[in-house]
Amino acid sequence: MNNNNGYLKTFINGLINENPTFVLFLGMCPTLAVTTGVINGVGMGLSTMAVLVCSNVVISLLRKFIPDKIRIASFIVIIAGFVTIVQMLLNAYVPALSSSLGIYIPLIVVNCIILGRAEAFASKNSIGRSALDGLGMGLGFTCALVIIAAVREILGAGTFAGIQLFGSGFQPVSIMILPPGAFLTLGILLAVINIISGRIKNKRNNSEKEGI
Repeated sequence: MNNNNGYLKTFINGLINENPTFVLFLGMCPTLAVTTGVINGVGMGLSTMAVLVCSNVVISLLRKFIPDKIRIASFIVIIAGFVTIVQMLLNAYVPALSSSLGIYIPLIVVNCIILGRAEAFASKNSIGRSALDGLGMGLGFTCALVIIAAVREILGAGTFAGIQLFGSGFQPVSIMILPPGAFLTLGILLAVINIISGRIKNKRNNSEKEGI
C-alpha cells in the first residue's frame, strides 16, 4: 500500500505540487510563445510529455552505467534523440501543427523541465517511478499550456481550438494573442492560483488549530 501511495504521489507531484509552469516556472519560453491557440498548446504539451517519459525511462535504465563526469552530456544526447523522433513524427502525420510550433519543437532538447527531471529524479530512481514522474510533469505542463492558451484564444479570437464561440458582434481583445497577452494571462492565472492556495492553507491551519 505504501509503495502504491509513493507511485501516486510521484504522479500527482508534477500535476499540482510541483507543476512545471505554475509552481516551478520552468519552460517559460514555449509557454509564452506557443499558447496563442489551444491546439498549439496541446501539441507542444504532448510532445514535451512524450520526450519526458521516454528520456526518463532510458536515463533511469542507464543511470548505473553513465559516468558522473559525462552525465549531463549523456542526458542531452538521449533527450535529443527522442526530440528528433517526435519532430519526425509531427512532420509526417501533423505537418500543419509542426509548422505552427516551428523552432520550439527542436528547442525541447534544452527545455529545463526535461533536463531538470533527468538530473533530479530519473538518474536517482527506478524505471517505474521515473516514467510516472515524466507522465505527471508532462501532464502538468500540458494542462498549464492548455489553460493559458484557452484564455488567450477565447478572449483574443473568440474561438476554442479553432471553433467559433461567439456571434458576429463579439469584439476580440487582440492584445491577448500578442506577446503582451501571454505575460498578462500568466500573471492573472498565477494570482488566482496563489489566492486559492492561500485560502486552502488557511483552512487547513484553522482545522489543525481547532483539532488541537
